[in-house]
Amino acid sequence: MIEQSIPIPNATSALIKDSEFDNKLYRKIALRIIPFLFVCYVVSFLDRINIGFAQLQMKTDLGFSDAMYGIGAAVFYIGYVLFEVPSNLLLEKIGARKTFVRIMLLWGLVSVGMMFVRNATDFYALRFLLGVFEAGFFPGIVLYLTYWFPPTRRAAVLAVFFAGVAVAGVLGGLVSGWIMQSMGGVLGMFGWQWMFLIEGSPAIMLALIAYFYLDDKPHDAQWLNQAEKQRIADNLAIDNVGSAQIDTPTLLALLTTMRVYLFAFVYFSLTCASLTLSFWMPAMIRDFGVTNVVSISLYSVIPNALAIIGIIAISRRSDRQNERVGHFVCCALGGAAALVLLTTHPANFVLTMALLSVATTLIFAALPIFWAIPTSHLSNNMAASGVALISSVGITSGIVSPYVIGQIKMATGSMDLAIYLLSGLLVASSVMLLRITGRI
Repeated sequence: MIEQSIPIPNATSALIKDSEFDNKLYRKIALRIIPFLFVCYVVSFLDRINIGFAQLQMKTDLGFSDAMYGIGAAVFYIGYVLFEVPSNLLLEKIGARKTFVRIMLLWGLVSVGMMFVRNATDFYALRFLLGVFEAGFFPGIVLYLTYWFPPTRRAAVLAVFFAGVAVAGVLGGLVSGWIMQSMGGVLGMFGWQWMFLIEGSPAIMLALIAYFYLDDKPHDAQWLNQAEKQRIADNLAIDNVGSAQIDTPTLLALLTTMRVYLFAFVYFSLTCASLTLSFWMPAMIRDFGVTNVVSISLYSVIPNALAIIGIIAISRRSDRQNERVGHFVCCALGGAAALVLLTTHPANFVLTMALLSVATTLIFAALPIFWAIPTSHLSNNMAASGVALISSVGITSGIVSPYVIGQIKMATGSMDLAIYLLSGLLVASSVMLLRITGRI
């Protein structure tokens, strides 16, 4: 069914970016594509982080150490990094619809396949393949949104997807622990095997839906009229004027552009902290003295649920004020402070959960704000490779941080030293972004 068209604006209103016409148009676009992509992203992140809940049983059932688990968590990102840029370049060639279908179908099959892990080799191999097949999904979404939304509207839109990280944490907390405890022994399978089967299957179904539902670009959308399509193109052209663009359209030029790597360092530092919270939160809560699997899962809901609200509110404020750097710095430094306070091991469990919630909210909220910055510094013909390169270099944090934290935790029996390192990286990311943008 074709949606009702938005009335064509007159010449005066067409010159006003925040006109009633624009608001209706972008609300229409958002309602069409954002809910579906949001669900896909939640499923993707749930399939990525459910290993954090699985470890509560897998390590005992299969005899894995903290270091082995850390390596398995890191191996995912080796495949992810190697195939992220090729995936985004392929998206430009074959379109977003086919790219997202390929990614979701293959990662869904591998995620379900995790139920057959029997030893460390199986674990490492499947985690690597999951990274290979999921590579390109997030930067693909970032690139895809640039086809529809101008830079002034992207932080709020991206915030929805980063809220998906917290939503995945909430779902994981509500569902994963229950599955592992309630279904352990059913049909002779461990609880974590049922968890991978149940939580991996939705990606396969979403891949089939995506093939019929998504449009590659605005000009392919039958639910937009010609005036609406032209308005989108005009707004993108207007908002790209005056941005600090990279003029040379070659990948070689991009690879030699230092600013890209500085952005990548900022992203690396930020994701070291966010991935640690995603992967190690169940273990951190257990270290606070909670031992029951279901209780650990339910307590993990609290920081993630509060983060959902914080991500949306902070990103909307950033959009309203059209200010990114200051918001990022406040979130990163605030998150670092909350992490450091956690190492004091407050005797009050409520205070401990409050600090964990503040750290989670601020660190997760910094992610969409960050991605609203580099996309404004890349020209249209560099966006696909630029976003993917920043993400690929930055996401090597997923290789480094799980391994390092696993080694630290095994050697010291505590995560305190790891938390100090993460806090230092958050401070460094703030200083670097201020430097890149000329604030210092």
